Amino acid sequence: MADTSDARRAADDSLEDYAFRYVPRGFRRWSAVAVGGTALGSIAFLVDFAIGASIGLEHGTVNAMLGIVVASVTIFVIGLPIAYYAARYNVDVDLIARGSGFGYQGSIITTIIFAGFTCIFFALEGAIMAQGLYAATGIPLPVGYLISTVIVIPIVIYGMRALQRFQNWTTPLWLVLALVPMLWIVVIEPEMVEIFLDFDGAGGGGVSVGAVVASAAVCFALTPQLAEQLDYLRFMPARTKENRHRWWGSTLLAGPGWVIISGIKQVLGVFLAVYVLARIDPDLGPRAAEPVLQFLAVYGALMPDWLALVLALLLIVTAQVKINVTNGYSGSLAWLNAYSRITRRYPGRSVFVLIHLAGAYGLMMLDVFSLMYLVLSLYANVVMAWLVTVSVDIVVNKHLLGLSPKLPEFRRGMLWNWNPVGLVSVGLSSTLSLAVFAGILGDALQPFAVLVAIATAAVVTPLMALVTRGRFYLRRTSDGIHAPMLDDDGNPSSQQLRCHVTGYLFERPDMLASTKTGPFGQPQYISSLALTLTGSDAYLLPPDTPAETDDGTRDR
Repeated sequence: MADTSDARRAADDSLEDYAFRYVPRGFRRWSAVAVGGTALGSIAFLVDFAIGASIGLEHGTVNAMLGIVVASVTIFVIGLPIAYYAARYNVDVDLIARGSGFGYQGSIITTIIFAGFTCIFFALEGAIMAQGLYAATGIPLPVGYLISTVIVIPIVIYGMRALQRFQNWTTPLWLVLALVPMLWIVVIEPEMVEIFLDFDGAGGGGVSVGAVVASAAVCFALTPQLAEQLDYLRFMPARTKENRHRWWGSTLLAGPGWVIISGIKQVLGVFLAVYVLARIDPDLGPRAAEPVLQFLAVYGALMPDWLALVLALLLIVTAQVKINVTNGYSGSLAWLNAYSRITRRYPGRSVFVLIHLAGAYGLMMLDVFSLMYLVLSLYANVVMAWLVTVSVDIVVNKHLLGLSPKLPEFRRGMLWNWNPVGLVSVGLSSTLSLAVFAGILGDALQPFAVLVAIATAAVVTPLMALVTRGRFYLRRTSDGIHAPMLDDDGNPSSQQLRCHVTGYLFERPDMLASTKTGPFGQPQYISSLALTLTGSDAYLLPPDTPAETDDGTRDR
């Protein structure tokens, strides 16, 4: 019997913000531009500056810039099909992954990968904010870590409504504080451009393929930011003839296009590190990668020290809160999603906000910022294996081979629990790339670890689909409901059906026919939410027989 109280509480969209399910049209009241602007507001993070500075200090400006370009183009290509599915069908990356090679339970693995990223990323950003508080006020770092953690809780708890208001209000402030001083430095010190371009880094040499790839490897660790963008893009309005240009522009810019802005910030991070070494202290070494020192140096060159300190602190706090409300929101969604499917219980997203932030605080106390280069380089291997697998499944297995369901199926009962396509791809590509990263396969191959992950996942994903003939994607080809899934414009239908377990109305894409008929034999329907939280298979329609599966269409 389903836990009706859990299902009812989970259905309360005003509190939980569609925490782990399809976002219905009735809730998506924002315009495409508003959703896109909110999503872009979340990429104000300063880790971009630190990452760019770190690879610039290690490999020099030219190698770092080439690495940033390689990573940015690759991330854009990988992210485009995933972002399109999120915006078009109003689902997040976990729901996409379920029907894109991993299965209903198998995608829990990728959800945990993503949740781990948001926790690490929160810790890195929180550490930067704590550094700013220490520089400006002398607040000890452990206290600063705690402040940077708890300050986001009121916004994160209330989900998309609070996030949209906060991001839109603070983005203009961030743009002025971050970009105007750097532009002014270039105007008054044009010679800095030449110093910046000639900077060789610790390597001291010219352009090197290994250095370019090593630089790109660190940048690849930011790829899961795409999944955070999708937590906003799933609120996109239906695409129509009237709004299609705005819809596409917002989807491209706020989806895979986030990497363009991110790449620019990474290049600016290299510039700031070079500026700090050239104008402040050539012996700072790796500390020149710290955004706090970078912006204090820039502001200090243009205004009195007291004002420089105030503005630098304002920039750092604004930027870090902007990204960490997203890290807290996305991380809590991911942990809740995994927990609810494993335990069939729904404790509420607020519980996982606190758990997630406690984990991030622990990482800050362990000084994860000092290990940023190593941690991100290591994590990039698993991250790329996951997202390349999902992207290739969408492009190749769905649209070229026709072995994967074209619509992003995510409902329990429609999918098998485990799909070897994605699981083997991620497992094999992660293992190989980590072995290369560790130097097990030789020092010469070591810088190319992330490329091994990308190439392996790109090959294994369609190969596994062919070997298994797509048999492990769909448990059923029909959900037992005759009403169409899509409207005339190809958007998810807004038709509402009543869930007989919770008593609530849900939109058509969230519903399946139930095995339990009404008192007069009439068909009844059950929501994917209720099926997630039920402790039995009593409401599930039986799987297709082999003959039915062969004759059925995977497009539904």
